[in-house]
Amino acid sequence: MKYALLFPGQGSQSVGMLSPLGLPEVEQTFVEASDVLGWDLARLVREGPAEELNRTEKTQPAMLAGGIAVWRHWRSRGLPTPAALAGHSLGEYSALVAAGSLTFADALKLVELRGQLMQAATPGGMMVVVGLDDPGVDALCAACPDGVLEPANFNAPGQVVVAGEMRALEWLEANGKAKGARMLKRVAMSVPSHSTLLRDAAAQLAETLARTQIRAPEVAVRHNIDGRARSTPEEIRAALAEQLYRPVRWTQTIQGLHADGITTLFECGPGKVLAGLNKRIAEGLTSVALEDRAGLDQAAQLVAQEKSP
Repeated sequence: MKYALLFPGQGSQSVGMLSPLGLPEVEQTFVEASDVLGWDLARLVREGPAEELNRTEKTQPAMLAGGIAVWRHWRSRGLPTPAALAGHSLGEYSALVAAGSLTFADALKLVELRGQLMQAATPGGMMVVVGLDDPGVDALCAACPDGVLEPANFNAPGQVVVAGEMRALEWLEANGKAKGARMLKRVAMSVPSHSTLLRDAAAQLAETLARTQIRAPEVAVRHNIDGRARSTPEEIRAALAEQLYRPVRWTQTIQGLHADGITTLFECGPGKVLAGLNKRIAEGLTSVALEDRAGLDQAAQLVAQEKSP
């Protein structure tokens, strides 16, 4: 078995997330994050309210810490280093921490800033488009007569999230099905993530990235913008800045891992969104979410079976 660990992004958060694991690493990691950030992330995750946790600048550090908590438990169990790492959107920062490229503290500060910059950017939103292939979504966005509308997340075949200005999303809601979409669903976000509307935010993030120490990763991390791994700090900084205004190419990322011989994917953090997407991307992949004890035990059993003669 050749496997990769994946880290989820915004949308998988919830009050009380990862508490079913009952692991000391979870509370310890959230407390450590609270100390770094200067506000009580541990209490927010444990008690809510959900409205506060769902604020972009709060969600992003929470999801980063959740993924790293599970990663730390993985290592504490003596489970082997994965062949590769990847993360969906902000999950890419978690992957870089796990790869030794970013420190946990620096990553927390970066994603908090990232969330603040996104929230302060041009108002807009996102919508899931189901039932069109990637070129079909490109054509649909190009047909919008008024406002910016762009593909933002190529999540799986037949499921693409688009981002844009509100008037463009309203046009899509009114006309998308007539142009071939089977289903349209608004995403609960007020930010047009991974669209060119965030170019200015990306430029501001790049200034902080330039001052942040980044090391060559110890494990290959595939980046969202094209599914390729980077090996130098300069390349990683550029990829993280570009990621803010370019689409997440998750389908391409998973297909690339599969082409490299990866057979098993472990979703490292809250939720099981990625596990669901991965099963639609490539046949023959085992995908396990590590959000509860059952998932962790299944992962450990799969690894143990591979070690057995």
